[in-house]
Amino acid sequence: MGDKANAHPGAAGRATAADHPASVRNVVLVGHSGSGKTTLVEALALTAGAVNRAGRVEDGGTVSDYDEIEHRQQRSVQLSLVPVEWGGCKINVLDTPGYADFVGELRAGLRAADAALFVVSASDGVDGSTRMVWEECAAVGMPRAIVITHLEAARADFDEMTRTCAEAFGADDPDAVLPLYLPLHGAPGPDGHAPVTGLIGLLSQKLFDYSSGERKESEPGPDQLPLLEEARNRLIEGIISESEDETLMDRYLGGEEIDFKTLVQDLERAVARGVFFPVLAAAPAADGARQGLGTVELLELITGGFPTPLEPEAPTVTTPDGKPREIKACDPDGPLVAEVVKTASDPYVGRISLVRVFSGTLRPDQTVHVSGHGLADRGHEDHDVDERVGALSAPFGKQQRTLSHAIAGDMACVAKLNRAETGDTLSAKDDPLLMKPWEMPDPLLPLAIHAHSKADEDKLSQGLSRLVAEDPTMRLEQNQDTHQVVLWCLGEAHADVALERLRSRYGVQVDVVAHKVSLRETFAAKSAGRGRHVKQSGGHGQYAICEIEVEPLPGGSGIEFVDKVVGGAVPRQFIPSVEKGVRAQADKGVAAGYPLIDVRVTLLDGKAHSVDSSDAAFQTAGALALREAAADAKIHLLEPVAEVSVLVGDDYVGAVMSDLSGRRGRVVGTEQAGGGRTLVRAEVPEIEIDRYAVDLRSLSHGTARFSRRYARHEPMPAHIAEKIREQAQDSP
Repeated sequence: MGDKANAHPGAAGRATAADHPASVRNVVLVGHSGSGKTTLVEALALTAGAVNRAGRVEDGGTVSDYDEIEHRQQRSVQLSLVPVEWGGCKINVLDTPGYADFVGELRAGLRAADAALFVVSASDGVDGSTRMVWEECAAVGMPRAIVITHLEAARADFDEMTRTCAEAFGADDPDAVLPLYLPLHGAPGPDGHAPVTGLIGLLSQKLFDYSSGERKESEPGPDQLPLLEEARNRLIEGIISESEDETLMDRYLGGEEIDFKTLVQDLERAVARGVFFPVLAAAPAADGARQGLGTVELLELITGGFPTPLEPEAPTVTTPDGKPREIKACDPDGPLVAEVVKTASDPYVGRISLVRVFSGTLRPDQTVHVSGHGLADRGHEDHDVDERVGALSAPFGKQQRTLSHAIAGDMACVAKLNRAETGDTLSAKDDPLLMKPWEMPDPLLPLAIHAHSKADEDKLSQGLSRLVAEDPTMRLEQNQDTHQVVLWCLGEAHADVALERLRSRYGVQVDVVAHKVSLRETFAAKSAGRGRHVKQSGGHGQYAICEIEVEPLPGGSGIEFVDKVVGGAVPRQFIPSVEKGVRAQADKGVAAGYPLIDVRVTLLDGKAHSVDSSDAAFQTAGALALREAAADAKIHLLEPVAEVSVLVGDDYVGAVMSDLSGRRGRVVGTEQAGGGRTLVRAEVPEIEIDRYAVDLRSLSHGTARFSRRYARHEPMPAHIAEKIREQAQDSP
């Protein structure tokens, strides 16, 4: 690991296909926006010899954040894979966005990785969303390590930040979150801040100086060793407490000096098992330097301490019809099981699928079975198709470096899978299999759009379908009630990226319009109406008269039509015509143009003509009767009410409940959810939570989550209903 005496040389040159799962490491970088993940990826690539200068590949591009949208927004918005080689291992480094709107990309990275590096800024600390991701990783036992960045900041304090990380991540066992190295500081600058120039290993007691731009190892001075003693003893005790050798602690407490090699082996095993979480420091290389501070130590931790793909259990696999199927974990000779963790479109190459292979070996030009199930609620129809794999490649910035194959445990980009979507499973044509899709956050921010022009309208459908195929955290809705096209997103930044991709990638310009909720109308009390449709203008006339009574029904009753005509006042053949006219008018609304529901319409009487009465005449009379009944009655506007569940930290419960009340919500209960969090359940009108995804994030500093489910329609307050009626009258 990082304290090994000799650093492995970086593999300068091109990414290659791995030949055995034991030589692969898949690691995902996690951290809030601005913590330095992308900079760290580029520093690791530089140290490993994969780039010629900080963050640059041979064509002058960057290894991460190479998308035009990322350049314009100055932040990561998508998952990026950067493969590097170190010490005989191929390391697939997955850089994820830190902004909450792109948590779907983070979820994909966690799915594809076997271990996680949590990147924490020394100047910003640990935010609530990062804590939540740590808890998710802990729930599945994913190995983790912590990297502290931005040590160059004026008030950066490595020791203090290490204690903060132990409090945030080591709630169950603070001694499981400990540093492997301590930073060495150079001479203070004009501002009094002493820069970090090197590291000293707590186990090896070796000094690693980066001040020249390359890592140089030396012995520490006699005045430095006493400063290490307390931290070193605590680290050794933390490692030994997790050792599988139960005699080791007794020997250590008895005064025996534990062999360095034994400590390193136990440390690596504890990290790989997900029970010990080392803290390291890292900084990018200065201009002209070959190695960034701490990057060699990080690469050694990844290759020596993080698990190989052979160690995690095999994923849950079924046949497409749901029958369980057992497979051996990460067997290159087993049945093919691979998963599309990301889908992107290249203007020159077409669709490119980033794939993690869990079993078998994927090769170019083979025909595979593509299965996608379980995302129907996101606009992804279940599908099973056969497709031919195009070229396999390893991404490196905008470059695609050709691979001969991708074995179990490795990752690769696959070209020309035109039907494959994010979350789909690739398997053998003659042995189709399906992996259970990973958990995705629900998109809860609606974005109503329409095509800017006729030309855009022709391309809109295809552009939207491609967009949701690439990003399963988006949901496309064609609302039949409001006649709006709604793209549900995770937040404002997510929506901005969606619009930008529609414009720049698919050539579709759209306009954003106000999102409408599905309102309804109903009668507040019993009323009567008479519909008279009598016309005679030469030739065949029109004659139909009907009298109806309308009364409200309980919610969920719909429209009930009752015939109480006696004496044949309305001929039997025209009674269905009256009902048809009533229902047609109910669909159009009677007050503000919203569908009428939950009423009983009773046909009481009417008149007909032996020659001039017709189906069409009685349909018109039925509609007129309903409108007249509405004109003499009080009509309620009904709004949809949602059941909202908010999972929030205890510190924000009061603020959340107050905010919900301000949205005309009714809190119906609270319950403790563990981990210092509370579940708040409320019923809130949907019109009041249109932007709740954005507002709740601001209110809780990004630590709360919520879900919503339609409950029912209920009467809207009179003053709000009146405004909506006025708007309906003013609209063309």
